[in-house]
Amino acid sequence: MGDLTNVAVNRMTGKVCDERIATMKHSKRKPIGNLANPNLLFDYTNREVGTLPDDNRAHFKWVSEVAYKNIHRIVTRGYDTTELVEAGYGVCDVLFIDFQARIPLVEERKVLDYCLLVGLEDGLSNPALIARLVARGKSYLTQAAGASVFAFGEAYGAFKNFGYMLEKYYNKIAEEGLSMADAAALCAKECYAEDHFGINENYVKDPTPKHLLAYAEKTLAGKKELKYVPFLKEVVKAAQAQIGYVEADVMAAITAALMDCEFTPDAVWCMLGVTRAFSAGAHVCEEIERECERDGFDAYGSTLTPKEWYDGPADKPVPPITERGNFKGGQAQTPDEWKALWNKKAKELSGSGFAIDFVLDDARKVVHGKKK
Repeated sequence: MGDLTNVAVNRMTGKVCDERIATMKHSKRKPIGNLANPNLLFDYTNREVGTLPDDNRAHFKWVSEVAYKNIHRIVTRGYDTTELVEAGYGVCDVLFIDFQARIPLVEERKVLDYCLLVGLEDGLSNPALIARLVARGKSYLTQAAGASVFAFGEAYGAFKNFGYMLEKYYNKIAEEGLSMADAAALCAKECYAEDHFGINENYVKDPTPKHLLAYAEKTLAGKKELKYVPFLKEVVKAAQAQIGYVEADVMAAITAALMDCEFTPDAVWCMLGVTRAFSAGAHVCEEIERECERDGFDAYGSTLTPKEWYDGPADKPVPPITERGNFKGGQAQTPDEWKALWNKKAKELSGSGFAIDFVLDDARKVVHGKKK
């Protein structure tokens, strides 16, 4: 087996491992995948196997400046949560404490309360529909409501991008000496085709975003320096001049208002995502108590699909297994044959993705399916 001591020295500490570790290290290991590639910085085949505790090394531990709990209390940012509740503070106050380590102004708490209530419900949106579909499978309410999170879009936090966009162009006022109107016009010009722009024609008739922004301005006036609410209003004006009659949507208004309350874009979307999950729970309750009570649960593959919902190939007899060799495979052998198969699938299988038009002028000029 050779001199085990020489091959059992820890390269980091210089300490000699015991015989057991030495034997493990000396054992021959079969490389996995490309881990034996000599171009890799880490030599996998000669790595140490097994570990021994170093008495001089501090054990790993999680530390947090957010909260702790013991048998006596639960404390967040230094405040005993029981004492907070008994003193009259509420959920919105604790959100400020958790995310910003401070007790908010009364006016800031009112703005957050307004935003969370406005963002609580979104009708039959994708998250709500996902929750209702999962509920039909006779799942738990928490499962169905949690499933709604998966429909929030772009790894569940798409609207943080709007906040970062607003922050980026507002900072140009100080960094590049632009006026607020010029920075807003630049934002509208460069970002109007982005999915997270937050200003569109859907809210031309809906007064909710306007009322929210007006409430935030009125409530916080004289208490804080407002930056993002006034800037969003300038971006809306610039977008109207460049695009047409559009307005900020609810998510844009909420994000701007809460950023003026010193929340980060990530924190805003975190709170809105949880809030929307609660509203999905209401949809789940309705689905179970109303729709499923009438139609029954779609459980365990028992759902029947009407033929009227099917528009694929017509019913056809199953050929004898002995005729298997007579059927031509689906792989094309020539470019012309491939093109013919492509056209055939595009015509016959409308739901397969072959019918989608992938012809683009220049892929580098396309962002999320929209030309810049």
